[in-house]
Amino acid sequence: MKLHLNTDAGQMLFTGYGADHVLINGHRFDSSLLLTARGIEIAPWAGLGFNALTAAHFQWVANRELDILLLGTGSRLRFPHPSLTRALVDAQIGLEVMDIGALCRTYNILAAEGRSVGAAVLIEPAAGD
Repeated sequence: MKLHLNTDAGQMLFTGYGADHVLINGHRFDSSLLLTARGIEIAPWAGLGFNALTAAHFQWVANRELDILLLGTGSRLRFPHPSLTRALVDAQIGLEVMDIGALCRTYNILAAEGRSVGAAVLIEPAAGD
């Protein structure tokens, strides 16, 4: 799906998505990542499935200066166990879990408002990988 935006030229936003990728400013990413106002970081959970997420992955995000983290869990909505996300609570970072489409749309709105938001995208490996 393509998203149509009116943005500042320097702002990085989602411009499309599919089950196995996201587009950021027209560039395709097939690997899990974290998008913030500071840029794109390949996530330490890249290449892993949802069930492989650990507390260390959320601690990695908690080390960023964010007010809210949007966690996109692919085409299905799945919630990580609260013990995994404790670092976010300790860092006073709010967590919203959503599917990838909702993540892209919500991130773009919050980022356009100047909010300190991060989008953690989980792109799971294809079956058999």
